[in-house]
Amino acid sequence: MQKNKKNVLLGSLKVMCAVALLATISIICGKFLSFPQDGTFRFSVENLPILLAGVVFGPVAGAVTGLLADLLGCFLRGWAPLPLVTVGAVAVGLTSGLLYRFLRPKSLALRTGIAVFGAHALGSVLIKTVGLAHAYGSPFLPTLGWRGLNYLVIGALEFLLLYLLLRNKAVSNQLNRFH
Repeated sequence: MQKNKKNVLLGSLKVMCAVALLATISIICGKFLSFPQDGTFRFSVENLPILLAGVVFGPVAGAVTGLLADLLGCFLRGWAPLPLVTVGAVAVGLTSGLLYRFLRPKSLALRTGIAVFGAHALGSVLIKTVGLAHAYGSPFLPTLGWRGLNYLVIGALEFLLLYLLLRNKAVSNQLNRFH
């Protein structure tokens, strides 16, 4: 009898474990090590593991990582999940994976930058802002502006960290073992 190591959704047991680990790191960064400002603003690198999952393992793995990180993180903190914020977290992972896979500029820096800033523009700034503005009753356009500025800074930091990880030969060798 032949053993089938493939998982329909994520590809393999190794990738499932990596997604679970990255979701856990995202929860720790976002829910326990962040610098909250108020209900609509928070400075953290919680999206870095979600972006990494999307870029390295693909859009489905990125989306699942975002979903797990948001839902489990809310439950661990005793917060009620906000559906549009969860959709935004899923969009960060999905978009980063899609942009990184299908837009193939020769430069790793450009490819990574497009994936990070595209994912943040759609997921973190647009979708999550709609959800947070609705949940907290904040005015949409000013909230969008402030969150946009916030994610320019966070996105730049996450881009730099993700680019350095992807460029590092030791990290690349380890990540290639998953495929």
